[in-house]
Amino acid sequence: MSMNRPISSWQGRRVWLVGASSGIGAACAQLLAQQGARVAVSARRAEALAQLGLPDGSLMLPMDALRAEQWQQSLGRVVAAWGGIDLVLICHADYQPTRAWELQREVAQRMVDINLGSVYTGLATVLPQLLAQQCGGIGMIASVAGYFGMPNALTYAPMKAALINLAENLYLDLAPRGLGVYLICPGFVDTRLTRSNPFSMPALQTPAQAAQAILHGLQCGKFEIHFPKRFTWLMQLLRLLPFSWRSYLLQRRVNHA
Repeated sequence: MSMNRPISSWQGRRVWLVGASSGIGAACAQLLAQQGARVAVSARRAEALAQLGLPDGSLMLPMDALRAEQWQQSLGRVVAAWGGIDLVLICHADYQPTRAWELQREVAQRMVDINLGSVYTGLATVLPQLLAQQCGGIGMIASVAGYFGMPNALTYAPMKAALINLAENLYLDLAPRGLGVYLICPGFVDTRLTRSNPFSMPALQTPAQAAQAILHGLQCGKFEIHFPKRFTWLMQLLRLLPFSWRSYLLQRRVNHA
């Protein structure tokens, strides 16, 4: 049972999406704007933000999520424009398929910095504002890749597992204070990042489908929003198996790919 409050309408809601230049973040921003939300979007690529086609009054806040001062500046602009914020959606990520024999220190460090370190930077920036308001929420896009170890995800999956654990900790601390926490665990979504996968992706979703599932979960007040269910329920079942069984099944899948 979730203590997150359902969202009855997006009309007038103040939503800041970080990592909204493409993929899931961009699709969520466009759908939220269509449903009447006030939308602020951030990413490194200012030109990509400008091409989202968001309505007048939307905030374009180009920034590098690795830079703490840029988080603070962007939050300041949101609060100055709107007087507060109702939801922060952290969507940015990086991904590179990696096996153990392909590991490079520089690449691994960048994955840690982008997929986890910058999330902590963002949380440290926005939590004081949300706690002062005594309302609002935070959503983070993790992945079913964080459910357990799997091939091709040596650097990516551990970061997503950390986000799952982080969201659970945040929920324990913030839900009793009236703040919403949303853990978003998609299956495979057709984005620039996943197109580098060297294998077929079952139950592949479009970003638009992912955005619909995310907004539905947020409106219902769910803590964990996972989709598509025909795939994610299978992944959750695999998570319950002993490691030796799960490892055997995954190795068979890789060997027959």
